[in-house]
Amino acid sequence: MRHLFLIFWRSDMQTTFNGRVFMTHATKAIYKLLLSDYVKVSKVSVEDMLFDEQDILRSMDKIEVIDFHQTQEVNGIRFWCYTAGHVLGAAMFMVDIAGVRVLYTGDYSREEDRHLRAAETTQFSPDVCIIESTYGVQLHQPRAVREKRFTDVVHSVVSQGGRVLIPAYALGRAQELLLILDEYWAAHPELHNIPIYYASPLAKRCMAVYQTYINAMNDRIRTQFEASNPFDFKHILPLKSIENFEDDGSSVVMASPGGLQSGLSRQLFDIWCHDRKNACVIPGYVVEGTLAKTIMNEPKEVTLMNGLQAPLNMQVHYISFSAHADFSQTSAFLNELRPPNIILVHGEANEMGRLKQKLLSQFADKNIRVLSPKNCQTVEMHFNAEKLAKAIGRLAEKTPEEGSQVSGLLVRKGFTYQIMAPEDLPVFTQLSTGTVTQRLSIPYKGAFSVLKKRLQQLYEGVEVSNDEVPTLKVHGKVTVKQEGADYVVLQWVSDPISDMVSDSIIVMMMNFNPESSRAKSPDSDSKEGKEEKDFNKIIQSLFSSLFGDVKEEEGKLIVSVDGIIATVDHANNTVICENENLKERIKTALNRMRNAIKPIGSH
Repeated sequence: MRHLFLIFWRSDMQTTFNGRVFMTHATKAIYKLLLSDYVKVSKVSVEDMLFDEQDILRSMDKIEVIDFHQTQEVNGIRFWCYTAGHVLGAAMFMVDIAGVRVLYTGDYSREEDRHLRAAETTQFSPDVCIIESTYGVQLHQPRAVREKRFTDVVHSVVSQGGRVLIPAYALGRAQELLLILDEYWAAHPELHNIPIYYASPLAKRCMAVYQTYINAMNDRIRTQFEASNPFDFKHILPLKSIENFEDDGSSVVMASPGGLQSGLSRQLFDIWCHDRKNACVIPGYVVEGTLAKTIMNEPKEVTLMNGLQAPLNMQVHYISFSAHADFSQTSAFLNELRPPNIILVHGEANEMGRLKQKLLSQFADKNIRVLSPKNCQTVEMHFNAEKLAKAIGRLAEKTPEEGSQVSGLLVRKGFTYQIMAPEDLPVFTQLSTGTVTQRLSIPYKGAFSVLKKRLQQLYEGVEVSNDEVPTLKVHGKVTVKQEGADYVVLQWVSDPISDMVSDSIIVMMMNFNPESSRAKSPDSDSKEGKEEKDFNKIIQSLFSSLFGDVKEEEGKLIVSVDGIIATVDHANNTVICENENLKERIKTALNRMRNAIKPIGSH
């Protein structure tokens, strides 16, 4: 079984992480702007800062950029990314771990807007999909309806002398809404005397990144860019601070932060909230506990930044342009992917629970698991450990017939396996093959003909060559030559079978006394009994060379490895051992010995 462990957490501390970091090109550019802005606006002591500007600069060197659809591999784990449609540079990552594919959507949107493409459909169906659940079972209004509501509210308020405050985050929705407003103002000359401002230094800096990565946006923006830069707004001006703002009539101001917690958006809210002619348009998802979330319920009073109470008379409109998927998008996306395992993240607990139940109902007949882990909860999944080896090179030139054997070198890289001919190894890998020829002299004073007969009794495939020096070849692998009057020489190219054959020949010769053999009558000892005795000695010696401590008791071998005992009945080819790993090792060794030595009892 393969195991996949997924742990979800959000860390609020510096770590000793030394791994590699991958981002899309646009994300790396925006990353520095966002984190530097956080450092500047944080109102905590230096000691309580999560990181400072130097930390950000040092982290930039660790970031490696990745293009969409570009496959990367780290320690055998392969991954690539798809467009996520949430903000510029946002990516969904597909991670392939030992053949198990995990898709992590992050924040994503399946709706194409004024400047971004929609999230892509992946090429492969993942085994696990980790997906956001921000909007749960909620549904967005059609895009055209939301845009009309937005422009109608803005037009109506400014036409009656009012002011429109749009609290928005500096990245993503700000650029989208500015495109809508600039296009609407261009189409309505009667509004040209009413100013539109965006009051966010960060949004201005992000605008430079948007202009750099035009090709990462949708066809609409790329087509407009051929004529002029769509982010070079004709009817919108930047606003640095409230001190530079001449509040002497109708206006539209987009300011950060989006939750109205502090900053310029909160300053303008405190000034404008008491006037019925004014309006606040909340353009996307807001977090519980923020002022933006509070005023959506239209309380009669609000608490200003100075602590005083003030009436909330301004109009409050919630018109979501959030770039998070709603239930319709999530449902359709998962229906296309059909992953057997769905993990919901990034959502409020109750909304996530409702989404889980609706998905379970939707896929009731598809045997799909839906999980909603809590923070820091580990999710464990089990997958069948099927290992496939791809034949390449010469081995792939001819399609093997069913039941035929393919012989070659098995090469593992990460979690993938390839089988190839030894000659192809330097072609497809950075490895090369080599051979080790072993040569060993063994004392022997007997007649070479007696040795030949003994080898033919014990081994299959003993060939006699007509060389000048008497030579035998055992199993076509090990040569035995009488190069001197009192010794013979064994020579072989080292491999597991040849090593086993040579070891068994050496043991046989060390235990074989040709002088005593000639002295005995042919009937003084049974042929089968002697061969069996020699075979047992060979087996025991081979086991001792492999496992160390080996004893013989009642015709069986007792093997002890690190205190683990195994009983080997080599006559019946059985192994008894509680440790499965050791048992398999011994059985493999025993089978190799039997392949190397023909059973004496078969003569």
